[in-house]
Amino acid sequence: MEAIMPARITAARLVARFAVPAVKRRTRSGSAVLMAAVLSMIVPAQAQRAQLPAARQVIVIGEGQVSVALDHARITSGVTTRAKTAREATEANSKLMTAVIAALVSAGIEQKDIQTARFSLQPVYTSESHNEPKLVGFSVANQVNVTIRQLDRTGAVLDRLVAAGATDVGSIQFLHSDPAKALDQARLLAMADARRKAELYAHAAGLTLGAVNWISEDAAINPPSPKFAMRAAAMTAAVPIAAGEDTMAVRITVGFDMAR
Repeated sequence: MEAIMPARITAARLVARFAVPAVKRRTRSGSAVLMAAVLSMIVPAQAQRAQLPAARQVIVIGEGQVSVALDHARITSGVTTRAKTAREATEANSKLMTAVIAALVSAGIEQKDIQTARFSLQPVYTSESHNEPKLVGFSVANQVNVTIRQLDRTGAVLDRLVAAGATDVGSIQFLHSDPAKALDQARLLAMADARRKAELYAHAAGLTLGAVNWISEDAAINPPSPKFAMRAAAMTAAVPIAAGEDTMAVRITVGFDMAR
């Protein structure tokens, strides 16, 4: 019986040596073999758990943020026209959009910074109650995304769009050309903040801060860039535009090992 006992832990051999013969004297049935097997599994497992060292860690959250100047704007503008036939609506729309794009180019916008964002042709029906919907015409919408790389000209560009016949002026979004660089700076600040907090906790606990065990970056917490929406009909005077700055923020969770 002793030959089948695990030989890794001394405590297990001692228990098996004294417990199994006592059982054999009481019975020769299979119960002796079963009890010996149970003891051989329980005792080594308990001994192994007792030998595992307790992990010591401190987990902190680090935050970092960087303010950056916004250096370009993106606007959405276009024309919506209606007519009795699809052809008439499309021709009227194309004529106005040609004037709108020409106005953008004359304002210093390069062709590469003008991109069609949406073009649609849809039937228009009456909405009279108690009657079948009746086709009364067609609506054509054509919108472009425009990148303005000189922020101080944003107001002038909007004025020219309206003067050229633009009926839709959507959102105006202020952006930064290199957000990755600003985010990397914020990450360095977040890591420094995490280490500062961990060292503070280690000192208060009488321990020594060890190496970084793991790092987890939280989901993006940067607020969306400022957006403004306006209707073309309301723009009767020059539009003052102030882009200001944006804040790029990063939050991380860091686990540090602790040593005495």
